[in-house]
Amino acid sequence: QVQVVESGGGLVQAGGSLRLSCAASGSIFSMNAMGWYRQAPGKQRELVAAMPSAGSINYADSVKGRFTISRDNAKNTVMLQMNSLKPEDTAVYYCNAVGVVAGTFRQFSSWGQGTQVTVSS
Repeated sequence: QVQVVESGGGLVQAGGSLRLSCAASGSIFSMNAMGWYRQAPGKQRELVAAMPSAGSINYADSVKGRFTISRDNAKNTVMLQMNSLKPEDTAVYYCNAVGVVAGTFRQFSSWGQGTQVTVSS
């Protein structure tokens, strides 16, 4: 009922920048939080940055000062500006949206299909 689509991944040299975008659509009554996670080969999926509707933004220590998350609440979109990229940032990046389904009291947690980010040294 809620679809999440990411875009903006690609190949970049170390020190470069990329901007990821994510849009959630469908039967959304309210959006509680949107965020970005990543999964590198052989590793578990980890939080990169999450932005609740109210409260503090949460960044992974490894990206603080380099990545910036932002949201457009009216459009149910979330962006991730990634600067000073490092080879260790290479991963598949996933967008996650958490909220309430329209016409119900049911919560949803929807994931996008992921977008590849590759940082070459």
